[in-house]
Parts: sequence; structure tokens; C-alpha cells
Amino acid sequence: MPLSAPRGARRRKLRRRADMPLLGGARPPIAALLALLLLVAGATALVLGDHDRTAVDKAVLTSQQRVAEDGALALRASLDESVTDLQRAAALFAGPEAVPADTVLDKLGKVYNKWRGLAVIDPAGGTLLAARGETIPLADTLTDKGDRTDKADKADRAGNSGKQDGGKGGGATPRLVKLPSGDTRMLVTAALRGGDKPRLLVASGTLNVPGISTGENRSLLVVDSAGTVLAKDGPSIARTAWAKRAAKTAAAAFTKTPEPGGHPGASGRLMGGTDKHRTAVGYAAAGRAPGESSPAGGLGLSVVTSVKVTEDAKAVRTQAFGLVAAAVLLLLAVLVTWVLIRTVQRPLIGLYLESRRLGRGELDRPVRAFRGREPARIGAALESLRGQLLGGRPTRTGRARGGIGTRTTVIVCGVVLLAWAAPLLLLLNRAGSGVAVPKQLVEDQRRRTDTAADRVRKALNEGWADVASVAQIVGAGSEKAGSEKGDKGDKGEKEAREDADAGSATKAVLQTTLREHTRYRSVYVLDADGKVLTRAGAAPRHPAGRKPYADSVAQLNTSGKEPAVAAYAAVPGGKGRTVVGEYDPQFLISMVTRPGLGQVWLVDDKHRIVAADRQHGFRAFSKLPGKHLDDLVTKARKDTNGTALLHRADGGSSLAAAASFTGGGAVRDLNWQVVSEQPASWLELPEYTAQRHTMLAGLLGVTAAVACLGWLHIIVVRPLRTLADQAEALAGGDRKTVLFPQHHDEAGAVVRNLELIRQQLRTAERPPAGRN
Repeated sequence: MPLSAPRGARRRKLRRRADMPLLGGARPPIAALLALLLLVAGATALVLGDHDRTAVDKAVLTSQQRVAEDGALALRASLDESVTDLQRAAALFAGPEAVPADTVLDKLGKVYNKWRGLAVIDPAGGTLLAARGETIPLADTLTDKGDRTDKADKADRAGNSGKQDGGKGGGATPRLVKLPSGDTRMLVTAALRGGDKPRLLVASGTLNVPGISTGENRSLLVVDSAGTVLAKDGPSIARTAWAKRAAKTAAAAFTKTPEPGGHPGASGRLMGGTDKHRTAVGYAAAGRAPGESSPAGGLGLSVVTSVKVTEDAKAVRTQAFGLVAAAVLLLLAVLVTWVLIRTVQRPLIGLYLESRRLGRGELDRPVRAFRGREPARIGAALESLRGQLLGGRPTRTGRARGGIGTRTTVIVCGVVLLAWAAPLLLLLNRAGSGVAVPKQLVEDQRRRTDTAADRVRKALNEGWADVASVAQIVGAGSEKAGSEKGDKGDKGEKEAREDADAGSATKAVLQTTLREHTRYRSVYVLDADGKVLTRAGAAPRHPAGRKPYADSVAQLNTSGKEPAVAAYAAVPGGKGRTVVGEYDPQFLISMVTRPGLGQVWLVDDKHRIVAADRQHGFRAFSKLPGKHLDDLVTKARKDTNGTALLHRADGGSSLAAAASFTGGGAVRDLNWQVVSEQPASWLELPEYTAQRHTMLAGLLGVTAAVACLGWLHIIVVRPLRTLADQAEALAGGDRKTVLFPQHHDEAGAVVRNLELIRQQLRTAERPPAGRN
């Protein structure tokens, strides 16, 4: 019998708690806070581990991968340009009458000097019609399982599709051919349309390594899909085992799908050699992204770069720090959870049980006292309501004050957790400006900047070559019209009509050029005095009243909202006429945009910004952001290979490099340079990795504390303060206000019980029916 009473009391207590909601209220945010803090503590102990030499190797390896990607992109762009140039040039010679083969090759030779050999052949009979330069292996060109006439028809259709596709790889696919000497050539074909007989224009180009400076420690390889080395530069590395492994890895990775938004082809890195003599290798496929058109992207070529790692890195020890930080967070998590359970969750459950008891009419014992301001106010109000249910009068005892408020408790818990997270986020494990940056990374910054400058220079020169080929066609049309006039010998309406026809033909050529070349914003023809004769595209920005520039690429302005740069090519026999192609500013921006190089600027001879990478933007013709960059540009003008430095400042270190245009061509008078700078904190060095991991741990702690405590404040603290006001008003005699629960949780359950008590009090206070 003595044991039955406590057992029955426990059963009654369990039944009373069974009606309380399990979801919502104080328990979910408190439980979530404890779980998240435990996860943050575990993550802190894991991510703040020791960083040894392999972390520095990773930074150098990433840099080599970027160098290889730059090389692969430059290689693919160069080969694509050769293909599209030949196809577009062949399209410009299209007409009702066939242009003599020797004339075609002579005109191409005056404009382009990239091809080792040029030939025009009759594919039906395999007859060589004209040739220039080195001997082209025509057998490889005409090899086909079908009839050679079918080959001509296919080439003709390929040329037509190339013209329709804007020259973006729609023509015949280029081929790699091995010469008896061992050299590799890329053969490109294009259909010459005109006359009754089909003809093929064939060009052979050298497969060179990308324009990346090598030096004593760096080597470059171009390999095919089988891993065979086709071209190389730098120290001989082809006999080493890891070099063969790199070539095979690059070849195998060629077929992998590239990452969206990254390099248009597979890329990677690996470490070769021994612990004392390490070699960092990067490889990248000169492929194409899904949906991208690139003739050279299907050749299976990859670029492999390697460099000897000569520096030994310092190990960064953060394991003990991470364990201590995790242990402190564990103690704080237990402490905060205990405080919230004692001051928020348990009082709220107690208020629910007491209000439920009063709502059921169990008035035999007083309401127990509660700690905390809001629970104490509600408990005092419930005690006052118990007295009123027993026949007492409304009192103001529900206005009791005392204890620490629930909001204050939650704020203090948040401050305690932020006291752990804020130092990790803002102060501890800072790398500072004294981090030892490997010299190889500084050198790679210079090499990549030099590669970017070479890429921009070649793109501008290629643009001028395209304009020059248009000038050749315009000049050929003028000579033909002039000869027809001389033959006919009459003038008047017929001559005017012929001039109009010639103008229409010129405009058609300009429109075709603009449509097929996305690098231009407008293409037009100027007379000897600088007057625009005909144009295609946007309004010309050639200075009014100024005579055309000589054959070159010229900068047209030094102020304004956007730079104006144009390629000028004189029309042969055109009496001063000049074809002008104005470059689109977005084309210049695309040329200097490369991942992993930081901020990149293209500056003119006065150090004014002409273009910058897309990520950071720029204001045209503004100055470089820093005197150290101006000094670097000045120094780079004296060094043909560019220069770089590790700039240290109060805000941290940065890698900066500058490279001038070298190699001449149409851009010889521009004196432009490419400048790059990236903070050292962006590198994958162990000091910066530890700093980022420490900041991540602090950020996770802040997020967990703010999210869960904010959740608790919205769901529990604010409704609890409102509930205290409602309970005090009811205890003070307010019987008219109907109490509605806002949420199905502990606070909402207390509100429902108060509404039952209000109804009971209102019924008891209502006078009996019929009484005056």
C-alpha cells in the first residue's frame, strides 16, 4: 500500500503531461542549439588540424594547373584562329567567277604569315593548281574511303556551313599530320567556291608550344590523345617516368567532362619526384565545353607544364588550438543548454501544469512560486485567479515583479557563445603580412601575366589580319570595277550604277565580316581624308577630320566612358581608302579574364586602364590602384619577359606582375601592358588555410547561436512576455478579452487554460436569471 500512492501520482503526472504538445515551444530550439554546437565543436577539432608541407605543395600544384590551363586555352585559340581565318578568307573569294589560284595565294600571303605552306588543289583529280611555302602532304589531305569527287562535294558543303555558322568551326575538321622529319603539322582545308569546278584551299601550320616563358626549371609539353609528345620547350623531361605518367594522365583526362564555368576541358595536377627533389606538374586539355564550338577542341591535344619545387615549407601547427577551442565550446554548449532548460523550458512546463490544474477546478493547493520575471508574474496571476475561483475578489497581486527576465537570459547566453565565436572569426590565427610566400608562386604570377599579354597581343594582331584581308577583297572589287569602266569607256548613268554596285558589294563584305567576327563593334571604310564611305555595325568613332592611321592597331581616345581601339588596313590601290575594324570593349575584357590570376588590368602607355577582368570591373582610363603597380609597370617596360613582386602592406601581402606587348606586329606602337595582382590570402598556403578554417569555425558558431537563440526568442520569449500581460489583466478583473493561442506549444497551452479560467470566472460573476 505505501508504494501504490507514489506510483499512482506518477501515472497521473504522466497523463497530465501527455496532453502537452511535443513539437514547438522551447524544446526544439534548445535541442537544435545543443546539436549544432556539438557539430561545430567537432568540425573545429577536425578542420583546425596541422598543415604540413603538402599544403604548400597544393598551392604550387594549383598554380601549375592554372599555368597549364592558360597554355591550353592559348593553344586552342591559336589553332582555332588559323582554321577560321582560312575558312573566312576562302569565303571572301567566293563569287560567280573563279579567282585564279595564284591570285588567292598571293593575297593570302600578303596578309597572313602564320601558315608554313599554302596550296590550291583540284580534289576531283588530285591536281595541284598552285602552292606557296613548304610542301603540303596532299595524300593526307585527300585520303578518303569514298570517291575524291565526293570529297570535293563534302568540302563544298562544309564551306557553306562554315559561312552560315559564322566561321565558328563549322567547316572541315583540321587534322594532325606527322612529317618524315618528325615534325607535326596541322592541316586545314576550306572550299573555294566560284566557277564550275570545286577547289580546295589547303594550309599547313606548325604545332608550337603555347607562348609561356619556360626558363631553367620549367618545361612545357604538347601531347596528343595517345600521350605522344608533339612539341616541347624547356629542359628535356621526356625520359623521366613521371613525365610519361603526366602525359598519359593528361591524355586520359581529355575525355572527361569539364566543370561548369571553369576551364573548357579537363585539367588537373600531380606531384612527381622524391621528397628532396619534387616536381609540380599541371596539365590541361585544349578541349571544348559541352555545346561549345571549337575546331581545334577535337584534336585531342593537351598541355603539360612542370616545375621543380626548390623550397621547403614550414609546418603550421593548429591541432592543439583546435582541440582546446572545441573543448571550450563543448563546455559552453552544456552550460548554455542547462541554463535555458532551468530558466525557460522547465518554468514554462510548470506554468502549463499549474494552469491546467486550475482550469480543471483543482483548487486545493496554492500555485507554486516560479523563478524568473515572466514566470513569476504568470505564477502570481494564477495564484490570484485561484483565489477568485474560490470566491475572492480580483486583486493586483498579478503585478508582481522580480528575478531576471527571460529575454535577458537568452541575451546572456548569446553573448557567452559569441564570446567564443567572435575571436575565431576576427582575431585568432591571423596570418598577417609576414607569411612566407614561395618564390615559385611569384614567378608563376609573372608567367601567367606574360601569357595574358601575349594572348591579347596575338588577338589584336589577328584582328588586324582579318581587316587586312577585307581590305584586299575591297581592293580587288575596286580594280575589277575600274577595269570594266576602262573597257566600256562610257560614263553617266551606267558608271553611277556600277559605283553603286561596287558600294553594295563592299557593304556586303563589311556586314559579313561583322557578323562572323564577334571581336568588332563596327567595320567601315574611310577615304583619304577620314570621311566614312560605308559602314556596318555601330557608329564609327574615328576622330572626325583626321586622316586614317597607317596599317596598325590604334587607340582612338584617352578619355570617356569606354575605350575605342581600332585596326586600320589600307586598301591596295584604293587611293588612300582604309578599312577599319573597331574592337568591342567586351572583347578586350574577355581577353584579360582568367581564373586564379586575381585582378587583371590592360593599361596603355600612360598607365591608364583600358580593360579589366569581368569579376572586378573598371572605370575607363582610371589609374592603377597603387603606386607599387605604377612602379612595376615602369620596370616592366625594360624587361621583355615581364616582372613581378611580392608587395607587403599593413593590410596583407599581394602578388603583382606586369608584362609588356612583345613581338611586334600591328600593335607595335601601342606600348600596352597587362598588370595583375592578387592578395596572398587567396593562395592555398597553410597559414591562410588555417586562418580561413578558423574563421569558418567562428562563423559556424555565430550562425548556430544567432539562428537557435533567435528562434527561441521569437517562439518562446516574446509570447511569454505577452502571456504575462494577459494573465495579469485577467487577474486584475478583465473578463471581456477573449484569449486566443497563437501557437500549439507550451505557451499556447497556458493561454487555452487561461481562457477556460476566464469563462469560469465570468459564469460565476453573472447574476442569476430573474434577479433585478
